[in-house]
Amino acid sequence: MFRPMLRAQLVTDVTAAVLLGGLLVLLRVSADQSFLWLVTVVGLSAALAIRRLSPGLALALCWVVAVFEMATWQTQPDPSNVLMAGVLFTTSAYGSRRVRIAGLVSAVGGSFVAAGFIGLQDYQRRSGIQTASTPALETLQVVLAAFAAVLLLLLLPWLAGLVRRARRSASMSREAQLVAERDAARADRAVAVEQERVRIARDMHDIVAHSLAVVIAQADGARYAAKTDPGVADQALATISTTARSALGDVRELLGALRHEQGTVPTPEAADLEVLVAEMREVGLDVRVDREGDPTGLPTTTQLAVYRIVQESLTNAWKHGEGGTPVHASLTYRPDTVEVTVVNRRADDGTRGPGTGHGLVGMRERVAMTGGSMTAGPRGDDFTVAVRMPVVPASGQFPRGRTTQTEQERTR
Repeated sequence: MFRPMLRAQLVTDVTAAVLLGGLLVLLRVSADQSFLWLVTVVGLSAALAIRRLSPGLALALCWVVAVFEMATWQTQPDPSNVLMAGVLFTTSAYGSRRVRIAGLVSAVGGSFVAAGFIGLQDYQRRSGIQTASTPALETLQVVLAAFAAVLLLLLLPWLAGLVRRARRSASMSREAQLVAERDAARADRAVAVEQERVRIARDMHDIVAHSLAVVIAQADGARYAAKTDPGVADQALATISTTARSALGDVRELLGALRHEQGTVPTPEAADLEVLVAEMREVGLDVRVDREGDPTGLPTTTQLAVYRIVQESLTNAWKHGEGGTPVHASLTYRPDTVEVTVVNRRADDGTRGPGTGHGLVGMRERVAMTGGSMTAGPRGDDFTVAVRMPVVPASGQFPRGRTTQTEQERTR
């Protein structure tokens, strides 16, 4: 029955009702010695004071006052009846469905009742007076005019309350939409974090696959050289130790990043390609690199993508390519694009080329994430990986050096 309201709202309603009621009393106190109208003013002022606190109760109080007016035969129309308009407004603006319908019925039904009561009073006044036409005809005209006036007084505020209710509902819908958009933004951030973790997992695959390839090659060489050339065996074992320690450190950092959102992530750059090529040459892969342009101004994301693509391509060339044949890597750095091409001779023993595992898929995902394009497949006797990426990735860029995942999320 009672709506929750702020104390300031209730004080405002009561103050406005008291002021309006007091003004009506001042207008009537010297003109009318019968104080029955005072009950009407007080009752309607009370209804106006609680109109937002309890619209249904305020409407019922208006009907009680209206019946009292008619029972005591008070002169109509009374100026205090204007206060009913405020009550009708709140029934449609703040009331429940039943109260809203009751307000509409009261606006229309009350107009009929008021017009009939006014017509009855008017007919009594005219019954003893000689007029140009019959008293009934003149009273009918008064009834029609009174009905139109009262209906206008009561129905228009009720319709205005409906408009106010619709605007409030629209405002709440907009707020709900904003909340939904904020939730969607949080979900997007969660997806971005998950994508970053997938990227870290892809980096882990690259690190482990490359490092194990080097370790396996050096271990095989050391096993064969142990009997004939112990010095070569010692060198191979040293390479295995260095490679394994480096891979272990990288994996630990990656696992730390996956475990904690503030963990650091290793971000190799284009300058680290020299070390990568040297490692591949140590395992017996003849790598020939052609460079054009300067990579130092590239965003770290692009440099990381170039490094991982070259790393995976060389690892696949060592695994699946024809042994003893050179691998050609071409790196072209332009102001707006970066092009990477790696070509190796396919093995002629029936083994499939690179891309049989997750490495080629990871490269495609990495290139797609930067907004670039990639082709990989046989070209005659060779297997070619060709990548073209924009200098500024579509997904943004990381700060240089070692960055945290939180910083990466802000750059998306």
